[in-house]
Amino acid sequence: MFLIVLEILGLVSFAVSGVVTAMRKKMDIFGAYVLALITCFGGGVLRDLILGRTPPAVFRQPIYPITATITAAVFLIAPLRRSIMRRKRIYEFLLFLMDSIGLGAFTVVGVTASIAAFPEYNFMLHIFIGIITGVGGGVLRDTLAGDIPYIFVKHIYACASIVGAIVCVYTYRWFGVVFSLIFGSAAVILMRYLAAHYRWN
Repeated sequence: MFLIVLEILGLVSFAVSGVVTAMRKKMDIFGAYVLALITCFGGGVLRDLILGRTPPAVFRQPIYPITATITAAVFLIAPLRRSIMRRKRIYEFLLFLMDSIGLGAFTVVGVTASIAAFPEYNFMLHIFIGIITGVGGGVLRDTLAGDIPYIFVKHIYACASIVGAIVCVYTYRWFGVVFSLIFGSAAVILMRYLAAHYRWN
């Protein structure tokens, strides 16, 4: 149950991130929906294909695309959209916050999915799958938006995902799935916050 809640939280966060990026690029409503869905499901689809889970979860669980679509629709309401775009600081904070929460949630969801599929494999596979799940959607979002992907510029992004994945793998071994999800996602969000606060790059 906690895993599903975390996935929904990640979906909402990444849907907002995709819509906000589309607003900045002055895309139309269709473009905003595409960017929101790509951000939400890009990493998860890559994860499921690597793990041999076909069709990917987005096509088997209607709650996932429905959640992402409703979230995108809410943030495309004209007054809210205009309010966000008029205030650059709100836009930047919202993008940072949603990206951090989504990254933390999807990184640990990817790790636990990998452990469930291949418990006998070494930790490198689980960490790799966690990172792909966390950053994959953001890379596709930035590519479609015509930006250099976030993970290739100075922001602490992929590194935060790596730290969170490592924490999740090792806490899973000692404390079980729920604590690994909490500690791993918290590690990602904390690292992103510290990097922004102290201007690490």
